[in-house]
Amino acid sequence: MVNFVLIAVCILAGMAFRRSKTIPADAHRGINAWIIYIALPAVSFKYLPHIHWGTSLLAPVIAPVLVWLGGWGMVKIYKRLTVIDNTTAAGLRLSSGLANTSFVGFPLIAAYFGEKYISIAIICDQVTFLLLSTAGVVVAINASKKQSLSAGLLLKRIVHFPPFLGCASALLIPRFIDISALNPLFNILAGTVAPLALFSIGLQLQFKGWSEQLKPIIATLFYKLILAPALVLLVFYILSIKGITAQVSIFEAAMPTLLSSGIVADEYGLNPKLSNLIIGIGIILSLITTAFWYWILKTI
Repeated sequence: MVNFVLIAVCILAGMAFRRSKTIPADAHRGINAWIIYIALPAVSFKYLPHIHWGTSLLAPVIAPVLVWLGGWGMVKIYKRLTVIDNTTAAGLRLSSGLANTSFVGFPLIAAYFGEKYISIAIICDQVTFLLLSTAGVVVAINASKKQSLSAGLLLKRIVHFPPFLGCASALLIPRFIDISALNPLFNILAGTVAPLALFSIGLQLQFKGWSEQLKPIIATLFYKLILAPALVLLVFYILSIKGITAQVSIFEAAMPTLLSSGIVADEYGLNPKLSNLIIGIGIILSLITTAFWYWILKTI
């Protein structure tokens, strides 16, 4: 119950601070910098060294890929049914194919399943980031024509992303050095992710102009919040992938759109206003739809 109160308090506090203008309009950037450069790497060091690796952990690797492929198919169908330009279609591919597996995912995983299962969510999050940095960037560059595509550009985006470096370090360093004395530090730093991420989301939520973009918003969020986790559930059922790891992976697939997809949409001119509306509305709706998916996962 405390976790749900935390979610509500932090998001509402962020919205209240933004509306009252008691802090700078870009204050979320500083908060996000702390989360990305300090807190998320600490989460990796807190959980990853203690994971028992096995075939069951294929589930959090497969799930984000299925969500991305399904999102690609959804936009292809939507583009045939309506008239949208290539840049908007690219923005919708990012919005539908990439889930908010950390900023929203980690707090909700802790609330519904328990904090220890964030270790599974980390794997989902890293695969999602790799998809954004590779397939997502390819989609953005091809639609915008702003810069030439190269393997060096993709590699630079990956190796310069602090959570990825934190993940890699957390997997390698403990194999050679005993860092258990730092566990209390990692616990404290990792504990800042949920409240600060939710507060940052509250600061950034925007809903102006939603009625003008209603059709693509409905199509994208229906896929992202309902069809995407259903797709993952179906594939896991066919492949007989079961257990708590599969459940957490499906739940992560039900998360709203990745915040960074809006940043990429803005950087490459992929109708960023629409992307940000999808992100904002999706976060609010996901607080309802994830409760539905948790009930589904616990009853099947």
